[in-house]
Amino acid sequence: MAANDALVVIAGGGFGGLYTALAMADRRPHPPILLIEPNERFLFLPLLYELLSDELRSWEIAPRYDALLAGRGVAWLRDRVVRVDAEGHRLQTAQGRDLIYGRLVLATGGRPESFGVPGVKEHSLGFRSLADVERLQELVQRLRLERRPLQRLAVIGAGPTGVELACKLADLLGETAVIELIEQGSELLASGRSFNRDQARAALQRKDVRLRTHTRVLAVEAEALELSHEAGAGNGPRRETLRVDGVIWAAGSSASLPELHPIPALGSGGRLRCNDDLSVEGLADVFALGDGALALDDEGRVLPTTAQVAFQQAELLARNLLHSLASEPLESFHWNDLGEMISLGVGNASLTGLGVTLAGPAAFRLRQIAYLARLPGLPHQLKVAAGWLSDLRR
Repeated sequence: MAANDALVVIAGGGFGGLYTALAMADRRPHPPILLIEPNERFLFLPLLYELLSDELRSWEIAPRYDALLAGRGVAWLRDRVVRVDAEGHRLQTAQGRDLIYGRLVLATGGRPESFGVPGVKEHSLGFRSLADVERLQELVQRLRLERRPLQRLAVIGAGPTGVELACKLADLLGETAVIELIEQGSELLASGRSFNRDQARAALQRKDVRLRTHTRVLAVEAEALELSHEAGAGNGPRRETLRVDGVIWAAGSSASLPELHPIPALGSGGRLRCNDDLSVEGLADVFALGDGALALDDEGRVLPTTAQVAFQQAELLARNLLHSLASEPLESFHWNDLGEMISLGVGNASLTGLGVTLAGPAAFRLRQIAYLARLPGLPHQLKVAAGWLSDLRR
């Protein structure tokens, strides 16, 4: 076997990539593993809302990769994969490195999708990074201090991210600003559980968040939104200019992939079409998971781009990489829906799944405990648990 033929390279250190690396590292012996990720810290995205509201601290949800991988037999390269030659089993990185791999995992995640709306990149904030949290905290602080009449923030997209953000922002700003939650479709949390949808709607009403459905964003400007509202039968759309002090774009994402050769088949959102064993259609010895992979459940339905899906894919993929290197048959991925949890403001949440339906502070605590068990690596879990226990004592 030529040098590097057994090397497993994992491109991207989000949920899919990091948890695949950790799952492989738990198996002895395991092949050489190289994680290529440009960021210094892993980000536990489901708890990013609690970082915004200072309910959690940055070290708890954003541990350093070198600390997480120390002693695990996983090498970390702080770089980014920009091109893959699947036929030659080669890849190039942003810093000019040329590497040969045995198996490649594409876990490069997603990026905000503007859907061609003018001004999104120039005049809106995202919510996918620590820098995004800092910018949004600065905006909240400015609005608190200025307290001008008719201050307004707009959150675009009433999916889980938009609903959770709107609830947190309403709690943080109180009466100092109006929160507008703008949704192009007919319903908030369109793909969510009915119980969580009802709880979210009630929470938004209590917090006086203005939910606008059937409303499309035509353009984002420096201090305004251009909107189009669907009118009743027989009437055309109505346009409106809405003055805003800030816009948070949570309207969806698309796959963020390196340049791939040969060019593979892509599905909705530019996601890679995968076989049921998570290998990429048309690319030899390349696998994908997480936000960049189009995977299906046993009924043929497209799986959502959630952390829960990535967790389960990572366990299966770790086994399949070892099977592949040993020329053994690969296992099929079977999605096990464990339920749905959603944050609904400071100290409040809603959850349903595995026979449990709960809302309020108790649901908030259960959600934290569930995510504590999913934090990467037992040492970090214990460290965070100790911090939470200390906070409870105080």
